[in-house]
Amino acid sequence: MNLSTRNNVRAYGKGGINLPTPKYNCSILEDMFLEENAEFVSSSIADWKALQEALVLLKVWARQRSSIYTHDCLSGYLISAILVFLTVDSGGGLINRSMTARQIFRIVVKFLATSKMWTKGLVIQPTKKRTITKEDMACLLKTFDVVICDVSGHVNLSFRMTKSAFIELQDEAACALNCLDKCRDGGFEELFMTKVDLGAKFDSCLRINLKGNSKVTRLTFCLDDLSWRELEKDVQSLLQQGLTDRTKMIRVLWRSTPSEWNIMDGFSEFGSSPLLVGIMLSSLEKSFRLVDIGPNPENRDEAIKFRRFWGEKAELRRFKDGTIAESTVWESESWEKHTIIKRIADHVLIKHLVLQKEDLIHVVDQLDFCLLVGGQDPVASSGALFEAFDTLAKQLRLLDDIPLKISTVQPLDPAFRHTSVFPPEPHPLAYEKKSSQRLPNFTATCIQSLEVMIQLEGSGNWPLDPVAMEKTKSAFLLKMGESLEDRGMLVTASEDEVNVLTSGYSFLLKIFHERGLLLQKRAGDDKTQNVPSEDKELFLRSQHSSMINGLHGRYQVYGPVVRLAKRWISAHLFSSFISEEAVELLVAYLFLKPYPFHVPSSRAAGFLRFLRLLSSFDWTFSPMIIDINNDFNLKDEKDINENFMLSRKSYEQNPHDIERAMFLATSYDKSSEAWTKHSPSKQVLKRMASYAKSSAELLTNLILHGQSGQYTWECVFRTPLSNYDAVILLHQEKLSRPHHVLFPAETPNGKLVICGKPSKDFHPYMPLNKGVVKSLHDAREKLLVNFDPTTYFLRDLKCAFPKTFKLWYDSIGGDAVGLTWENSKKRGRDEADETMLEPASILKEVGNAGKGLVRGVYLLKAPKLQ
Repeated sequence: MNLSTRNNVRAYGKGGINLPTPKYNCSILEDMFLEENAEFVSSSIADWKALQEALVLLKVWARQRSSIYTHDCLSGYLISAILVFLTVDSGGGLINRSMTARQIFRIVVKFLATSKMWTKGLVIQPTKKRTITKEDMACLLKTFDVVICDVSGHVNLSFRMTKSAFIELQDEAACALNCLDKCRDGGFEELFMTKVDLGAKFDSCLRINLKGNSKVTRLTFCLDDLSWRELEKDVQSLLQQGLTDRTKMIRVLWRSTPSEWNIMDGFSEFGSSPLLVGIMLSSLEKSFRLVDIGPNPENRDEAIKFRRFWGEKAELRRFKDGTIAESTVWESESWEKHTIIKRIADHVLIKHLVLQKEDLIHVVDQLDFCLLVGGQDPVASSGALFEAFDTLAKQLRLLDDIPLKISTVQPLDPAFRHTSVFPPEPHPLAYEKKSSQRLPNFTATCIQSLEVMIQLEGSGNWPLDPVAMEKTKSAFLLKMGESLEDRGMLVTASEDEVNVLTSGYSFLLKIFHERGLLLQKRAGDDKTQNVPSEDKELFLRSQHSSMINGLHGRYQVYGPVVRLAKRWISAHLFSSFISEEAVELLVAYLFLKPYPFHVPSSRAAGFLRFLRLLSSFDWTFSPMIIDINNDFNLKDEKDINENFMLSRKSYEQNPHDIERAMFLATSYDKSSEAWTKHSPSKQVLKRMASYAKSSAELLTNLILHGQSGQYTWECVFRTPLSNYDAVILLHQEKLSRPHHVLFPAETPNGKLVICGKPSKDFHPYMPLNKGVVKSLHDAREKLLVNFDPTTYFLRDLKCAFPKTFKLWYDSIGGDAVGLTWENSKKRGRDEADETMLEPASILKEVGNAGKGLVRGVYLLKAPKLQ
């Protein structure tokens, strides 16, 4: 008799008819046959050491994945049952005693991921002792999403497992196979040491507060399934219907019992925790499309159903191909498209679950605040930037009055590879002389130039002397500037640099001499010491820019993740110690080696993984290999490891000062000389990792549990000034870009050594009113190209006090500079003694060096005596 069709909860019925209660029946049968099943499992693995070890590995693997080791998916008991099934003949005898624990682990995860036996149901009974009939199995398969019959043949051990949970389990198993094949050391760290939680795994997380909701209160305990699970099914169904092919996985979990719940508290606290939803996006083209096309209005029943589901969002539209269909439209600015999933989910759940908007917390755009200027993302104007560059490149290639033709024009600024935190916006004074551009009342006084590399056609007449070569380059650049000026562009030129202002932007022209590239090839990939320094730098930046551009073409969310990472680095005052290119490579590694996750498709998930990578990577004993174009072969990897070991030779003699503490190997830089040769040091990297760990823990908590008290999303980017020995506060109104300041610095708890008034000589904004500005030419004369007072101030301090202290600052938008005293061993005795005795006098000199920019200098900690 098949109990899956029987009713054993008399109050559960509909219209006077008792409905089947298969889950309730299985829960009773599970208790009845618990001892028999436990004894069979125990006897199967008792004298099989490799099987016992494999079982431990499988349990550790599952426990690290919080969304599959849960009520509706795997448990330790179910893992044991599946493992034993694969040892008996009914499971094909896939596991035998000659196998090691790792081999057994691989077979189990491969079975979970790919086996077709799941569609027929699993039976743990040996074939000769099988008692379950084909009819019983067909009934079980029709009733349950997953079937694993126990040794008695009466109990479906997986009766709690849902279809969505099984889909995720198969996905995790497939990821495990990838890790085994593609990760170092067989993926041991990724499989068994890395926590795969909801916040880092899914591209979007949603918390739903259902406490007191009428849908919950109407539910009765007299159901076949638990009432909370019915709500999970409803939410899953609504989201799948609303998001359609925009997602490849939706996971709904409600841990209805609070972790701190005591049985004496009764059931009053049940349902107080939010329901969690993890959403994994499909391709970004599908996920962020603006229109969903529904049924044709002639199909009346389907059209009515569509309108009933979408409500006021449904509308009848005619499309370009002439078809007329019901549809929903999600109008959005290009920089806001990542919020479309949130808007759809909110609309569907509010309409059908009778929720308020505040009951839905969708983690999508909470971090966007640090990338916005005036409530808008400056990425919106990137189209104008690329058009301006194309105009400049075209004009450069058309120049016919210079001795050599221009063969290549390549932009090197991060804005052109979509990784600039604040891509420049068009400046009203940077248009051509005859431009009829309408002027605003105020505009920025400073404009930042975007570096452009120019390569000329080959010639044997170049001088071989490095100084003469640089002079020749300057002559070429000046001639180019003169020619472009004749074509109506604005040019500011000196022997050191030539800046061209066109279409609202400023471009800094640099010539890369082909002889430098030739020397690079002759000297070998990693021996670029014979190449002129500027040519070497331009070559590396050119290679890097091309590779990152290609990566962004493959992963569109890469750019936003890098922007968040750079903003975090700057906000915590690490700008002095790690280059933008190094940050870009760190994030690239996440996309190229995402295991044990999928490649991130959202900025929040990508940023969280960046913080975890920075805090947990074994920088001391492992090189980070970033192979963007799959260029490396075994010899390359051997060369990289040899270069890495050479850089670590000093570790035994002096473990506190490792050269190249962060080793980033790329196809153009196998010895990590380009971006991290001198910085960050081991001490700075350790501090950076500590900050990243703290930020990652806070971010994870915010995603899964929400804000609590003072700990908000902003705190991820707030840095404590108390961690420095001294703090320099700057006048915000004297910074070149004061609107980029994220949080104005608060006065630290320390001794005020010196305070200063703001300078009257510089203001970041200039008026363009007719009554104030005599002419457009006069306004352009006041425009400052590549001027940043903070940069010059810090440069002066480094020259004046090269070994006295370290400077920590925010290069993107900070009005505070941290200062930490250097170890006295690195300084001369006289300099060290002077600093220890009179730190205040040193800080007064610091304040005087920044007169007009420095608001105040505070001493928090005196130098330690050595």
